Amino acid sequence: AEPPLAGSGSDCQRPFTRRFLDLPWEDVLLPHVLNRVPLRQLLRLQRVSRAFRSLVQLHLAGLRRFDAAQVGPQIPRAALARLLRDAEGLQELALAPCHEWLSDEDLVPVLARNPQLRSVALGGCGQLSRRALGALAEGCPRLQRLSLAHCDWVDGLALRGLADRCPALEELDLTACRQLKDEAIVYLAQRRGAGLRSLSLAVNANVGDAAVQELARNCPELQHLDLTGCLRVGSDGVRTLAEYCPVLRSLRVRHCHHVAESSLSRLRKRGVDIDVEPPLHQALVLLQDMAGFAPFVNLQV
Repeated sequence: AEPPLAGSGSDCQRPFTRRFLDLPWEDVLLPHVLNRVPLRQLLRLQRVSRAFRSLVQLHLAGLRRFDAAQVGPQIPRAALARLLRDAEGLQELALAPCHEWLSDEDLVPVLARNPQLRSVALGGCGQLSRRALGALAEGCPRLQRLSLAHCDWVDGLALRGLADRCPALEELDLTACRQLKDEAIVYLAQRRGAGLRSLSLAVNANVGDAAVQELARNCPELQHLDLTGCLRVGSDGVRTLAEYCPVLRSLRVRHCHHVAESSLSRLRKRGVDIDVEPPLHQALVLLQDMAGFAPFVNLQV
C-alpha cells in the first residue's frame, strides 16, 4: 500500500496536476521510472522526504542486480548495509569498490538472503576468508560466474569447497590467487570441468602443465583460458589444449616463456585468439620500428 501524503500548497495551486508520488508505485514508478535512475541518484532522491525514502527502499528491495561501482569508487560500510538491507532477490552482485573493508560479517548475511545469486564479483576483496566462500558455495547453488581475482586468501581447501557445491559454475576468475597449486586446479577440473567455459589462472607461478593438461581433458566446453604469467606452463600443456578443447576461442599466454610457437600453431590455424604474436610478425614489427618503414615480405612462403 502507498503511504498517505499530507496536502501541500502546491496541490491547491495545481489541482489538475498529479504529483510524482501519486502515480502508482508498483505499476508505474518502480518498473518504468526508478529502474532507469542511476543508483547514485536514487540515494540522493531518498533524502528528499520520508515518502521518497520509502519508495527508494521498496525499489532496492526488488533489485536483481547490484554493482557497487554505480554508487562511486568508494562506498562506506554503513551505506552498503542500508542499500542491501532488504534485498532478497539479487541475481548479480559486484562489490569490488568495497575491497578495502568488506569482511565476512558484511557479506555472509547478504548471501544468506539471496540464494538465487548467479554472478558474484569479489575482485580484490582481501579481507574475506574461506568462511565467505563457503557460505557462497553452500547457499547459492545457481552460481554461474564468480570473480575472486587478487584474493590472496583463496587456497586449495577453499577452491575444493567451491568445486564440490557449485554445479552450475561456468566462469571463474582466479587471477593472482597465488596460494593455488596444480593439485587444486586438477580437483576443480575433475569436479566442475564439464561445465566450465571461462577460467583465469593468470599471474600464478605455481600453476604448471599438470593443471593445464587436466583442464584440457576435463573441460570440453572451455572457450576462454587466461594463463598470463604462469611461468611453469609450457608447450606440453598447450598441445593438450589443442587436442582436447575443440571450442576454445581465446588463449592468453603472455609471459609464459616456456610456451613455444610450435605448440601454438595448431590453435592459430583453428582461429583461436592468442595474445602472443608469431615470431615472424614480431620480427617484422621490430624491423619496421628500427628502419622506419614496413618491408614487403611474402608471408605465404
